[in-house]
Amino acid sequence: MSNTRTHKDRRAFLSFSAKAALSAATFAAVPASFAQQPAHGQPRVLRIGNQKGYLNLLKGRGTLEKRLGALGVTVSWTEFSAGPVQLEALNVGSIDFGDVGEAPPIFAQAAGAPLVYVAATPARPKSEAVLVPAQSAIKTVAELKGKRVALNKGSNVHYFLVRLLRQHGLQYRDVELAFLAPADARAAFERGSIDAWVIWDPFLAAAQTSLNARILADASGVVGNRAYYFSSQDYVAKNPDVIRVVIDDIKAADQWGKQNPDQLASELARLWGLPKPVVDLAVSRQVFGTEAITRAIIGEQQQIADTFVDLGLIPKHVDVLKAAPPNLA
Repeated sequence: MSNTRTHKDRRAFLSFSAKAALSAATFAAVPASFAQQPAHGQPRVLRIGNQKGYLNLLKGRGTLEKRLGALGVTVSWTEFSAGPVQLEALNVGSIDFGDVGEAPPIFAQAAGAPLVYVAATPARPKSEAVLVPAQSAIKTVAELKGKRVALNKGSNVHYFLVRLLRQHGLQYRDVELAFLAPADARAAFERGSIDAWVIWDPFLAAAQTSLNARILADASGVVGNRAYYFSSQDYVAKNPDVIRVVIDDIKAADQWGKQNPDQLASELARLWGLPKPVVDLAVSRQVFGTEAITRAIIGEQQQIADTFVDLGLIPKHVDVLKAAPPNLA
């Protein structure tokens, strides 16, 4: 790959990472009192916090604004770089809906966030992985022992790394962790100041494409790596019709993407500000679908919560069932 292409991809990656991080930091700092739900009788609002995913399609197309406008609901959007900051925003009352990986809701529920799961994706194990530099001497997961590994604390890859290490005879304490947001972790990876990086798409695809990073292991056979759509318990109770419309719109976008992967990649590349080959790679690993929350899915999340308690990553037992939707199957 040419240096020109590499620099171009790197600039695009850093541009969208920086914008997302700035947006997250700014929005998370908004006091809860500034963005509370309207009083009874006033126009309703849906404040969405989104990452890089299907919510971007809905935002770009304006479909939610049209459908919810008919119900007298105004929609606002704020983009986040990762799930933990999204859920902090939910906890202080700054957003009403968002998308997130497996682990962040566990940390959020442990912190008292009033979240409720409203839908899930199928398992997507190839969409997160441990990366090492192309020329790294590390060839097996076992060789991560004593190495410096970067990840976004509290994100979906946090649990993935715990399970991966155990599967290969290592303990969580056997690696030196560097808790870094995606943009900072990529910079550290490029500098060579970390030995491995645990990350998800499209950051994963961007590193493979522009840095020639090598996948040491993905989540296949380790964790499911579902994504979840969440809201607050109060919002779901007061606005079930709004939540139904949002989930229906997500399902429609998801089915369209499954049938039109090349068009999906083109649209996401434009929305994300990333080169299409990066997004093509991320889309190729996508597993399409939007599912109702079931007791089995709650059980998967409970296993994550129990693991985090055992490791001392959260201070107390979390009953995930308390975050289940009212219509739990």
